[in-house]
Amino acid sequence: MTTHSNRISFSPTTVKTHIKLDNILSNHRPSVGQYATTFSRLILMMMFALAMKTAEAKVVRVVVEERVLLANGHFFGNVGQYEKIRGTIHYEVDPENPASAAIVDLEFAPKNVRGMVEFSGDFMLLIPLDMSKANGRLVYEVNNRGRIFTFTSLNGGQLTNNPQTLEQAGDGFLLHQGYSLLFSGWNWDVTEGDDRFQFEVPYAKDGEQSIRQKIAAEIVNNMSLKALQTMPLAKQSRGYPSANYPNNNMDVLTVRDTPEGKRTIIPNDQWSYSSQKGDEIFADSLSLYLKNGFQPGEIYELIYEVKNPKVAGLGFAAVRDILSFFKYEYEDAFGFHNPLIAETELGKEPAIKYTYVFGYSQPARFIAHMLMQGFHVDEKERMVLDGARIHVAGGGKGGFNSRFVQTSHHPLHLEGNYMPADYPPFNFLAEEDPASGGNNDVLAVAKKLGKMPKIIITNNATEYWGRSASLIHTTLDGSKDASIHENVRIFLTNGAPHGPAQRRHVDVAEHAVSTINSDGRAILIMLDEWVSKDIQPADSRYPRLDRGELITAVEHKQQMPVIPGMRHPGTNLQPPICDYGPDFWSEGIMINVPPVITGHYPTFVPAVVY
Repeated sequence: MTTHSNRISFSPTTVKTHIKLDNILSNHRPSVGQYATTFSRLILMMMFALAMKTAEAKVVRVVVEERVLLANGHFFGNVGQYEKIRGTIHYEVDPENPASAAIVDLEFAPKNVRGMVEFSGDFMLLIPLDMSKANGRLVYEVNNRGRIFTFTSLNGGQLTNNPQTLEQAGDGFLLHQGYSLLFSGWNWDVTEGDDRFQFEVPYAKDGEQSIRQKIAAEIVNNMSLKALQTMPLAKQSRGYPSANYPNNNMDVLTVRDTPEGKRTIIPNDQWSYSSQKGDEIFADSLSLYLKNGFQPGEIYELIYEVKNPKVAGLGFAAVRDILSFFKYEYEDAFGFHNPLIAETELGKEPAIKYTYVFGYSQPARFIAHMLMQGFHVDEKERMVLDGARIHVAGGGKGGFNSRFVQTSHHPLHLEGNYMPADYPPFNFLAEEDPASGGNNDVLAVAKKLGKMPKIIITNNATEYWGRSASLIHTTLDGSKDASIHENVRIFLTNGAPHGPAQRRHVDVAEHAVSTINSDGRAILIMLDEWVSKDIQPADSRYPRLDRGELITAVEHKQQMPVIPGMRHPGTNLQPPICDYGPDFWSEGIMINVPPVITGHYPTFVPAVVY
């Protein structure tokens, strides 16, 4: 049974419900019904929420399962030895507190005897054994599908979710400087294994009735030049199995050549919920078996019914509250002493003065979304992060806080491009910009709260071609450059891929792959000096329309010199403007599956320079 609530919520898209999209493209205007809730009302509600003296969302209990010296007690310069603390964090939020109104389906989650909603997740903390040697900075990496990259991208070490050896810790760049490092689970659908950070949240349920809905899964064989007999419903994700499993007679599988191409139905006797190992085919609720195989490059779309949605938006509360706890609180409700609280002659003092968050790709979109909804401020009106680096997010936020969301889904140029992630607000507008009231401003809530962190946004060339990066610094109609807030810097690394490639040649790639690495320690140092010392960072460097540096993909193809053997696509991702149904923007409930596409946002790419 699908239930509709009458409340006004801060669902991931509600923050932008008053955006006047009739200014985007006059011929591609979305349904006005989905924008019924006004932005100003939502802002007032957020302000009221922070003033309420009701039960607080918080870290209730820290359960330590491992506490050891890192790298067998190796000394990292003058800072000395580092301690690794791993375990589980238990949280709870009050569903009656208006500050939790942003979390979709929270009212349908089970409550404990205190009326609170409980959830939990893995965490890992790396801190100097002697906290007097710490530098007062906490770096929090938002993990990518349970995986962390700090030790490769910033520490010159090995890819690991649980560093133990000196080789894994790398050259110790962060540790030699006394940084404290924090990691925790936030996305419910991360698969287990390889020490990936897990996060457990409750199901939503309407009394004794299961909540059911149709959803879409796109399945694309983009990693093999051969047809594959079986493929997962969701890559790197637990996903939702069909409510009709093991039967498929109520579900529909189609195939098409392009994102908006004609769908051809595949008969139900040609596929099943199964996996294959050798010659054996066996039932599997999270995999599809296709008799004729999944052909390379084709877009397969499954429309199927699911039940029991996870309350995924609790991930925002988890990140907010773990940062708040380790930055400000002395102990949990069970007496666990926060190791980031130092004992001084004056008594207990927080050892952390500044907290920085960063994320790569999906986690970067999470950070932008977190800022958009004001989750960087805790319920005591304290900023839980002072600086943020949003790396290769393009123009995206994410499907992180709606019903039946799977956090690993996101738009790409040729697949999944109607998945909710690339939607307004896109800009980070200056205070004096007349449009900064919120029509297309990620920072609108932060401005109303008066809590503005420093933000460095970095994108590579790939994000302009496949992740809509130009939308963050152009107006919504693509007619001119947008203003940028003084607390924001935007940089482009031209010629760089989405992530550093291990080799230049990949079987499924038509041309050689760039191996430029843009992770960059310098960005962290620049962010730290900006926040802690008010040393102004370099001016933003990104392509602009007014200088002719930002052009269409068609213009790029025309300007590109002829190179023997090179084929230019002449297109880039133009995110569709989607009508998901009347309840999506206010309630996070998608009725139109797949959505009705009413137009496209205009995007641009860096001009040819030679």
